[in-house]
Amino acid sequence: MGEVQDAIEAALQAVQTRPLPASPAARMRVILRAEKGSTRAVAARLGISTRTVQRYLTGRIRRPGPQLAAALEREARRSWQPRIRQRAIRRAAQAGIAVETRARFGFTAAPGSTDDPRLRRVTETIEPNAAAALLAAHQAGADETELRQLLGQGLGFAYFQDRGRRAAGLDVEVTDIDYLDLDLS
Repeated sequence: MGEVQDAIEAALQAVQTRPLPASPAARMRVILRAEKGSTRAVAARLGISTRTVQRYLTGRIRRPGPQLAAALEREARRSWQPRIRQRAIRRAAQAGIAVETRARFGFTAAPGSTDDPRLRRVTETIEPNAAAALLAAHQAGADETELRQLLGQGLGFAYFQDRGRRAAGLDVEVTDIDYLDLDLS
């Protein structure tokens, strides 16, 4: 995954109230519950056969290989405590998201401006509508470039345009993210 996708997942995991189960079988059951009992859907998510899923659920196989262990970890985290994740997404869509980042920002503006991309450290709260669009795109499975574009629009409005008070029509582009921290609370 990319930097923005990882930051959103980390922020969503920070609001969880219980730790993720440790055993592969328990993680498989978490994904199975999310897929409403369909072992075929679980197998498709993990890239394994349906029979392998059944073997993990019955306890015949106990130790996954490194590739499957990583897929199990990733998919179980995405499926763990879905109601809490949805509540955090709704709350962030109403209140906005606090963003702290150090990234290379470039923008298109009027001729004669200093629009060369440069590293900036930005700490801002992006507006609720931009936060809702970013989180909805993440939930829909958007790729990293689309998420960066949405993040750039949100940060551009909050930081560069001063929430609509200046620099109208400014297009902000986020590249070379050094670090990105999101807070949904």
